[in-house]
Amino acid sequence: MWIGTLGMPTDALENTEQKQNIEDTLATEHDMLTVFCSDKDFDGHYSHYCKRILWPVFHYQIPDNPKSKAYEDHSWQFYVNVNRAFADKIVANWKRGDVVWVHDYHLLLVPNMVRQKLPEAKIGFFLHVPFPSSEVFRCLAVRKQLLEGMLGANLVGFQIREYTRHFLQTCSRILSVEATPEGLQLEDRFVDVVNLAIGIDPVSLTLHREKSEVMRWLDILQERYKGKKLIVARDKLDHVRGVRQKLLSYELFLNKYPEWREHTVLIQVALSSSEKSDLDATVSDIVTRVNSSWANLAYQPVVYLKQDIDYAQYLALLTIADALMITSQREGMNLTSHEYLFCQDGKILPEKKYGSLILSEFTGTSSLFNGNELTVNPWDYRQCADAIKQALEMSDEEKKTRWENLYKAVSLHTGSHWFSEFLSRLDRAYETQHKRDQTAVPRLSVPVVTDKYNRSQRRLFILDYEGTLVNWGPVNQIIPVSPQRTLDVLNELVLDGRNSVYVMSGRLPEELDRVFQRVPNLGLIAENGCFLRDHGSAEWEEMADTSQIKNWKRSVKNILTYYLERTPGAELEERRCSLIFHFGNAEDFESASRLAADCTSHVNDACESQRVHAVLLDSCIIVEPADWTKSTAAQQVFDRLKSHLAPDGQHKEAVDFMMVIGDGREDEKVFKWANLLGDVGTVREVVTVSLGSRSTEASATLTQGVSGVLTFLQRLAGTGFGQATA
Repeated sequence: MWIGTLGMPTDALENTEQKQNIEDTLATEHDMLTVFCSDKDFDGHYSHYCKRILWPVFHYQIPDNPKSKAYEDHSWQFYVNVNRAFADKIVANWKRGDVVWVHDYHLLLVPNMVRQKLPEAKIGFFLHVPFPSSEVFRCLAVRKQLLEGMLGANLVGFQIREYTRHFLQTCSRILSVEATPEGLQLEDRFVDVVNLAIGIDPVSLTLHREKSEVMRWLDILQERYKGKKLIVARDKLDHVRGVRQKLLSYELFLNKYPEWREHTVLIQVALSSSEKSDLDATVSDIVTRVNSSWANLAYQPVVYLKQDIDYAQYLALLTIADALMITSQREGMNLTSHEYLFCQDGKILPEKKYGSLILSEFTGTSSLFNGNELTVNPWDYRQCADAIKQALEMSDEEKKTRWENLYKAVSLHTGSHWFSEFLSRLDRAYETQHKRDQTAVPRLSVPVVTDKYNRSQRRLFILDYEGTLVNWGPVNQIIPVSPQRTLDVLNELVLDGRNSVYVMSGRLPEELDRVFQRVPNLGLIAENGCFLRDHGSAEWEEMADTSQIKNWKRSVKNILTYYLERTPGAELEERRCSLIFHFGNAEDFESASRLAADCTSHVNDACESQRVHAVLLDSCIIVEPADWTKSTAAQQVFDRLKSHLAPDGQHKEAVDFMMVIGDGREDEKVFKWANLLGDVGTVREVVTVSLGSRSTEASATLTQGVSGVLTFLQRLAGTGFGQATA
């Protein structure tokens, strides 16, 4: 069921009966729902906000030209109105089980508008144009509203990895949300982010190529350009498509390589653009200059068509071409290149052409082809001219090898593959997010867990410290002692020889030693997995590679110091394996939060290769190794228990009951790891419990906080439900 506007003025429709007739006909005969909006809204939305502001910014063309009136009008409100009309139409017709798939930059606000009315809806969003870097996107006055609109979806899709990375970085910087390679962790839910390249429809293209009109035009073109090498191009005539750069490169090619004059023709089809500019005149001047320099009665070096051609001519042109040249300054998927490669397969011509593809590095398509195309920078005219020469002089064997590799990529990334893959990913994302939703995660059942505990023989407890066993204190303040009740509960648990108990924390090893000195046989995990002390041992083991940490610390410290100098009141804390930038006491917290988001992105961008990541929390940035986490330490603990309890494989299960309790971001990885052990049957009973209010990987929640955890653990240890120790 398609939902859209009529694409024409509708105020002139005389009465509501006419509108109703149109709406009924489209709905019953074509499965289409009509969105009616005023002509003023429609024009302001499309011609002004979409075309004068969003489209240029998404293509790295900041509308700051003195002649531009982009920010003088009030087109943002028209954009909101049209997006609201779409959302209202979706909400009015949505039924449980429906999937909502929103497309492109014209409707960025729709996902969140629908989400507000339909919290349970399954919503996907796909952007068909590039997504710019955060430095460009942040120029938009309403940047937050646009991002929040997109994040109403369960799954946000982009054409290539570069655009996905830009989106994640932009959300991290502007919205101060946590970005992971899989998506974005919002306050109350997770949004998956993927890249899936769209492609062509080979079945439809094959049917069209076999028509007699295509064959007729093939004969005409073969006769007309007999003995000539054809370079073809078809672009919209706007600044982003690089038509001017292409013609100047071709002019340089004819100048540099006179032997190719009279043997090469560039056929440039230029589609008219709504953009009124001096580009048209500039391009015409270049064409006139090139043709006047080298044309004669029998030869014209440039054939310039300032109009579109019909589909049969277009397919014939792609089939007979020796090279296709695309010099876009910025573009998403250029499907002309896909169609060209498909048309070169020799099924119409008596022999395969294996034509070359000259492609701008600034198109999303170039990331799919693994260098089998001739990549060019449109601003480097010399490189473009040399690429034309290489395309024309390339050996048949090289042409064939390149074309076969390109054809494989085109055959894989088809339109139907993109369609089915996106929807299947949306299903998976929705299902996973629904499981993690706090409202979907059941409350911890004390009687059920107690029964599992009593029936088990080898138990492993992994318990978070801050916010789980004690109320949260500032992470930069050393806690000299732990509340007595916590120590008593832990002592009661470790007294049972069947229990192995580990406490995990972000604090330093010496701090944890001091806190838990009166709990013998307790295992400890410090600095979020960088240090491990086995239960029954007094020695700490360094899990992380300290030499590697020293290297990245130097780089990161320089970055953090830069931001520290610009954030009065902030502090920098250095731990053995991590650095913490505290800005909770900054003089201007709002400004500090913005700088902290920039700082987080800066560290993640600059130090990614050093296997380090920065995470922005409420009032601090934690920079820690990417390879050593609470979950890697938990895996180490489990492996050692397994080898200790079942050294000769006599026990199938080294641990038959595992419980993980936590409340923070770092604990989610441990929940996920533990749940997986339960899913595959490695551990018979796995209980993961979250205290936080965020979406979670845990299988149960406990809402009574630290007190509830201690009461529950006391009951398990056998002291009786609710009976506190003095």
